[in-house]
Amino acid sequence: MLSHVAVASTKTLNKIVAITDGGMNLKPSLEEKISIIDNAVSLMRSLGVEKPKVAPIAAVELVNPKMPETLDAALLSKMNQRNQIKNCIVEGPLGLDNALSKFAAQIKGIRSEVAGNADILLVPDIHSGNFLGKSVEYIGGGTIGGLIMGAKVPIVIVSRADKAQAKLTSIALGVMNSLNSYKE
Repeated sequence: MLSHVAVASTKTLNKIVAITDGGMNLKPSLEEKISIIDNAVSLMRSLGVEKPKVAPIAAVELVNPKMPETLDAALLSKMNQRNQIKNCIVEGPLGLDNALSKFAAQIKGIRSEVAGNADILLVPDIHSGNFLGKSVEYIGGGTIGGLIMGAKVPIVIVSRADKAQAKLTSIALGVMNSLNSYKE
């Protein structure tokens, strides 16, 4: 399955964070989310993150039957615990604040390896991923680069409005992924 992975870098984070999928899959099913996670994990591993921490993002950090993304997050977490999703740690649902801020997670009483230290943000739909990715640049002053993963080789994808730095970052991500995937 093909999916979009954006890698974000901002001044407020001391690391890169992947956002997936904000550019290809409209509203992925549970099964599709597994493939989307696998694709993002593959990219992050090629960038040197040996066991990426995946945060399935929702509006709340508790399972709520009226919020399907929280149910998917809980199922993905359990599937990861049972080794059905490999080479990463999946814990959720987590709010965006809990996923990126140890302080927010601590205040809300969330104890988790992923909370406050997520490497991959799995968004519930293309809208939230697109908004989140663009907010990195337009609100946060950061840079994003993006790839389509899941093909034989990564596909560089950029927005018409991307600045030169974002385009260069996308190309560099593609090269890094190709070089490091070849070694495996």
